[in-house]
Amino acid sequence: MAHYIVLAILAILFALNMGGSNFGASFAAAHGGKIITRARAQILFAIFVFLGAVLIGKPVSETLGNKIIPHELMGINVILVILISATLSLFVANRLHVPQSTSLVTVASILGVGLYYRSVYTKTLLYLVPFWVLLPVLGYFLTYLLGKVVYPPKNNNFWIYEKLVNHTDRLKLFVIIASCYNAFSVGANNVANVVGPLSGAGILSTTLGLILIAPIFGLGSLVFHGSLKTAGEKIVPLGVLSATIVCLVTGTLMIVASLLGVPQSFVMIKVACLFAVGGLKNGHKTTFTNPVTRKTYMTWIVTPIIALIISFLLTAVLDKI
Repeated sequence: MAHYIVLAILAILFALNMGGSNFGASFAAAHGGKIITRARAQILFAIFVFLGAVLIGKPVSETLGNKIIPHELMGINVILVILISATLSLFVANRLHVPQSTSLVTVASILGVGLYYRSVYTKTLLYLVPFWVLLPVLGYFLTYLLGKVVYPPKNNNFWIYEKLVNHTDRLKLFVIIASCYNAFSVGANNVANVVGPLSGAGILSTTLGLILIAPIFGLGSLVFHGSLKTAGEKIVPLGVLSATIVCLVTGTLMIVASLLGVPQSFVMIKVACLFAVGGLKNGHKTTFTNPVTRKTYMTWIVTPIIALIISFLLTAVLDKI
């Protein structure tokens, strides 16, 4: 019984940490563009995370539950190891106020267990890795190309700005809708980071797990919200139009990944889109030498490695007990 109590506590902490990290990425556009207050963003985030998880969260949950390592390894001790490793890594990122990839951290934690037992489904990793690399790159270039149509203002696109002046309220509403679309895509993909291992171990069914964990994930926005300021204000201030482009590109790519069963980093795609806007407005050199940009890159690299090492070592310790 004590094991299950600890497991429940860790699952809640992990979901809260993920919710805090992904809230920043979901509503950076709307909040950074001064379109919506934090409190309203938190409420909308929780609602649409739940809808995304329940409606299309199953494929990613199945990938994490039994397609990276054999589900026979997914005992309660292994689930504890995965949740401890991932939660600690994400906690570090949240305390640094850097949006972090929950998916990469979760996969790294599962991989640490698999490496210890020398039992990893290599084909699954070979399927996933190209998405982790290509989707952020695609997000960057799509955002850059779409943004280049409207920025900077010039003779052949000035009519767009005239239209915006006359329809600013409608566009602001569309940005909020697009941010909700982002939250939906997060729910569809990232809630599975908790549910997948639990369902793989047979502790919860996938459907019930998504229904129970999604609201906790949504509440993470109340606990951790520092990454919202990092993504929305410190990398690049977003205008109404650029905010809309960022939301649409990110949400669409994430939903595609979810339908394909790929645990994808929403944060990495979103920040890549923000970098594209920064490149348009401030130049690529200024954007990529920004201290926040460098800290973000470093955190993306270090935290999955930390998760993998912790997972491997904890598995070794528990295996000897």
